[in-house]
Amino acid sequence: MSKNLPIVPMRSAVLFPGMSLPITAARPQTLRAIEAALRDPDHRVFVVAQREDGDEILPEGLYTIGTIATLSSVQRGLGGVRVALEGHERGIVMRIAPSDGYLVATVSEATELPPLDPKDSAFVALHREVRDRAAELARKRGLPEEAIQQMLTQITEPGRLADLVAGYLDVPVADRQGLLEALAIEDRLRRVLIHTQRQIDVLSAQEDIQSKVQEELGGRQREVYLREQLRAIQKELGEGDGATDDALKALKAKLDKLPLPDDARKEVDREWARLSRGGRESMDSQMVRTYLETISELPWGTRTEEHLDVQQAAKILDEDHFGLGDVKDRILEFLAVHQLSGGNQKKGRILLFAGPPGVGKTSIAKSIARAMGRKYVRISLGGARDEADIRGHRRTYVGALPGRIIQGMKQAGSKNPVFLLDEVDKLGVSHQGDPASALLEVLDPAQNDSFTDHYLGVPFDLSEVMFIATANFLQNIPGPLLDRMEVVDFAGYTEREKLAIAKHYLVPRQLGDNGLAGDQLTLTDDAIREVITGYTREAGVRQLERELGRLARKVTRRIAAKEIERLTLDRGEVRPLLGRPRVHPEKAARADQVGTSTGMYYTPSGGDIMFVEASPMRGKGDLILTGQLGDVMKESARAAWTYARAHADWLSIDDRVFERDIHVHVPAGAIPKDGPSAGIAMATAMVSALSGRPARHDVAMTGEITLSGRVLPIGGLKEKVLGAVRAGITHIVIPRDNEADLDDLPAEVRDLLTVSPVDSLAEALSITLRDTTLRDGRLFFGDHRVADELRLAH
Repeated sequence: MSKNLPIVPMRSAVLFPGMSLPITAARPQTLRAIEAALRDPDHRVFVVAQREDGDEILPEGLYTIGTIATLSSVQRGLGGVRVALEGHERGIVMRIAPSDGYLVATVSEATELPPLDPKDSAFVALHREVRDRAAELARKRGLPEEAIQQMLTQITEPGRLADLVAGYLDVPVADRQGLLEALAIEDRLRRVLIHTQRQIDVLSAQEDIQSKVQEELGGRQREVYLREQLRAIQKELGEGDGATDDALKALKAKLDKLPLPDDARKEVDREWARLSRGGRESMDSQMVRTYLETISELPWGTRTEEHLDVQQAAKILDEDHFGLGDVKDRILEFLAVHQLSGGNQKKGRILLFAGPPGVGKTSIAKSIARAMGRKYVRISLGGARDEADIRGHRRTYVGALPGRIIQGMKQAGSKNPVFLLDEVDKLGVSHQGDPASALLEVLDPAQNDSFTDHYLGVPFDLSEVMFIATANFLQNIPGPLLDRMEVVDFAGYTEREKLAIAKHYLVPRQLGDNGLAGDQLTLTDDAIREVITGYTREAGVRQLERELGRLARKVTRRIAAKEIERLTLDRGEVRPLLGRPRVHPEKAARADQVGTSTGMYYTPSGGDIMFVEASPMRGKGDLILTGQLGDVMKESARAAWTYARAHADWLSIDDRVFERDIHVHVPAGAIPKDGPSAGIAMATAMVSALSGRPARHDVAMTGEITLSGRVLPIGGLKEKVLGAVRAGITHIVIPRDNEADLDDLPAEVRDLLTVSPVDSLAEALSITLRDTTLRDGRLFFGDHRVADELRLAH
């Protein structure tokens, strides 16, 4: 139903239904509109906001949606009319016409759009969140708690609540008008929630700033007062200036002796002149003195004498670590080059130790320093998100410090330490810069002879430093940074290597750490193997050492309680002490199965096998994939499905099978899986299920496939093969391009395996499917045939 109402325009405000808004009207058009409304028994007006803030009121300058309101508390004065507007409901302007010097609008009531389901959990949560945030905003603005609770108790309707909160928001007129025009209650609640949260954040930031300013002012006043007291005490004791002068003289003498480059010497002289001119107790003088002390403590010309004996270094590396032959060879090669060059090879070498956790990346860096006779410094970069962590803060900031590189050099006290950058793949990026980009200069031998820390402001020579970085995942390191480092791969240990490490290193260390003498606890090889296989599942030995420590503590307790004096543990005594095994690795299947193949996969904790299961069933020819597979692994399954359909004739697959659905599942559904290397295993399982021919249970396979049936190389072959051997597999199928990677395997592992390198999927299927041969690029099956009816039933 339309109504003709006088228009009361608003220049910088918006009236919401259910709200009361006092205004002072002084413009002639507005005064005439109010007078006209007062002559009406209902005192009704149409309150609408202006698009532009101006004195002239034109129809095209008004919004089309406003609020139908009544006038109350009219007070006339010399400056105009003071009146209170009481909002009732939203109105939509149908037409605007002039009348006796004011504007009259033909208004139709706007209908609000309620939520589809007021009891929907999402809408209820939204309503509740708006109430909570509105109460929080009111508290920050200083409203009494009683008034807030009373207001929220009285208002239960979501739309009314949104209008009430919108009326008190401090937002521009355009945003307030947007809230008024939001006829859908759910949409209005969402918009109000956003504006409310923004205002809460602004008020919180203002409170933090005010608190910090108060703390800083209070701290400075206290510092001035304490310094005055200290000066008076030193004056009474006859101390103070003399002691300070002696310290400054010592600092000046130390600076003069340093072999500083010209740029650094010029900066030090300039800062010393500032320190001499300024008051010694001023804040600026303290900052300059701290800077000069930092300069004096850096190793500008101090070097550590190296031990360039390759044979002695090899002995030290073998004493500290078992295995790691490739890593030790790389280190000894570096030392040999350094020895033959007479120590004149100034450019440092940047090595990157990459591998799973617990394989000795960090500890071998310390052994390298000991073997070379250099100082050792380690900094952890895990979680660093600020460029200043590497380059330092500029001295203009309060509390500025050098970066971790310069602090590490200061700690080393030598120009040529072994500098370990631990967890370089865990660097983060934030609005404060990219620390990985800051490392580009540090790790570039062509640039790091003039590394400039923001705090120092002068170049510092890092070219003689041997940088070693460690990482678990190479893919997390930016390409330009990775390009500056020489990657040394740390692979996981075999069970034999873990046994040797435990016997020679871990067990003696844990016995000593847990108060046991060497003869009080004896572990047989079988007992250690039981701990390795039943209680650990890792590429390194950290968890193994923890379990051995737990075993030692339980024996220590029994000895302390005088139950026993000494103990020799065999395999059977491990479980009563450590409890049931908590690791259940996959084992090779006991028999061939139709539709089940054995794949190999790599994880940061080592390799393992997995089973791929495929089963046709009634349906419409769809491919169903389960087991929490990633996008790349799903693509491998689709490629295998397409290959099977395209070559069904010589794979002995009945075309009627493709009218049914096929379900492919990879067990351990709670674990995400991704990667292309399961392609051969996917194809074997599908072809086996569709043709009814069993897949061999004693063969594990890895390799990426294409639609044309090519087999592409994959990564992590060593870890995958070691995991397959641990599971009892003796025959593996790998891409032919990965054949060279078999050289990384220990000799005892290669002797146990039968390896079949393949170029095509047809060649792989001739090995992975039972009773199958390959002739002239095509598969031929033996006497093991399955009737079509049985195949379709499966």
